[in-house]
Amino acid sequence: MADSSFDIVSKVERQEVDNALNQAAKEISQRYDFKGTNASIEWSGEKILMQASGEERVLAILDVFQTKLIKRGISLKVLDAGEPQLSGKEYKIFATIEEGISQDNAKKVAKIIRDEGPKGIKAQVQGDELRVSSKSRDDLQAVIALLKNHDFDFALQFVNYR
Repeated sequence: MADSSFDIVSKVERQEVDNALNQAAKEISQRYDFKGTNASIEWSGEKILMQASGEERVLAILDVFQTKLIKRGISLKVLDAGEPQLSGKEYKIFATIEEGISQDNAKKVAKIIRDEGPKGIKAQVQGDELRVSSKSRDDLQAVIALLKNHDFDFALQFVNYR
């Protein structure tokens, strides 16, 4: 019988992020407390640019955007937002959406699987994802449960379960 396997990835649907950004931009344009603060949120290349006339306003924009991401089922662990920076008369925050599991993080996950998971599980790094395989599907489900209980500083999804 062939081994069963699944992949551990860290990916974000770009369209969902775009929808959250558009919803945040609409809310910012309509909210009374953002009137006259030149508040905006938009894509700037691959980064997300948030700007407003005050530091607390730009942090409020970040909060609105994070709320929209959560409502769309996107983990905040993929959002890497910088500190507010003063640029002229405007405060700006640049944020990026991080995807993929780095080699170091993949090695950490593989070590946890080896140390705490059932015996006979194989975990191999393949680019920016991790393939986990075993003869027993029950062992694979135990590994998924084990990893869901761990608190990583990056988002994990489990795909291609077969």
